[in-house]
Amino acid sequence: MSELIKFENTTFAYPESSENLAQLVFENLNLEIEEGSFVAVLGHNGSGKSTLAKHMNSVLLPSGGKVWIAGYDSLNEADIINIRRNVGMVFQNPDNQIVSNVVEEDVAFAPENLGIPPAEIRQRVDEALKLVGMYDYRDHAPHLLSGGQKQRIAIAGVIAMRPRCIVLDEPTAMLDPKGRKDVIETISRLNRESGITVVLITHHMSEAARADRLIVMSDGKIIADDVPQNVFCDVKLLNSAGLTVPDTTALLYELNELGADLPLKAVSVSECAEVLYDYITKGN
Repeated sequence: MSELIKFENTTFAYPESSENLAQLVFENLNLEIEEGSFVAVLGHNGSGKSTLAKHMNSVLLPSGGKVWIAGYDSLNEADIINIRRNVGMVFQNPDNQIVSNVVEEDVAFAPENLGIPPAEIRQRVDEALKLVGMYDYRDHAPHLLSGGQKQRIAIAGVIAMRPRCIVLDEPTAMLDPKGRKDVIETISRLNRESGITVVLITHHMSEAARADRLIVMSDGKIIADDVPQNVFCDVKLLNSAGLTVPDTTALLYELNELGADLPLKAVSVSECAEVLYDYITKGN
């Protein structure tokens, strides 16, 4: 896979204001994200993960170093529109991204602003709504939909732009468990079936476990970067960063503390159940 996003010795600080002193978020940060990957970024509040996400769409620009998106330099003002064509963003609150009173009109909004011909917009809107499972709601009013449905509409609006990457900044933070499940399954399917690069900013362990790669941030630094199963094995590191681990990993870890010898990589419920079944039936 080729590199799509690259942070090169990137530094960012929020400038001093009348109310706050200057705030350094991260310094000399290096990170590469490959096209077609599904990457989760995990961290406590204030870890720098949302600031990192906003650099991927040039919502924020580095104070030092470089951020390259699909080969474009985010500090070059002439490249901003191309960066945003390649990387779309979905935020926590879908109401902040919904601008029309009819679902299909809302999804068409971004392509219209890109100057896409009407016939192609129609095709893109239909395809995007089908991809997120909301085509049957195309004539509905967005404000009457559930939180999870609204978030899928927001994702469809980004998909209609045909980006190579979607960055989602805690998209399930305001949703109930069913809404969270629907949104995570939608973005997993987009990555798997359409090859769209996904960067998911989250603090939910179960969501992070769905990714191919998990990056953990703490105080503006990357403290772990590996497949989720390997990251979750380092319970002490995650705890030191103010994070927990999946319930399955926590259970196996506590049993190991009591003298068992169980593999912490059994993250899913089914894997954990199988490990415990084998452990019990073998008479340990």
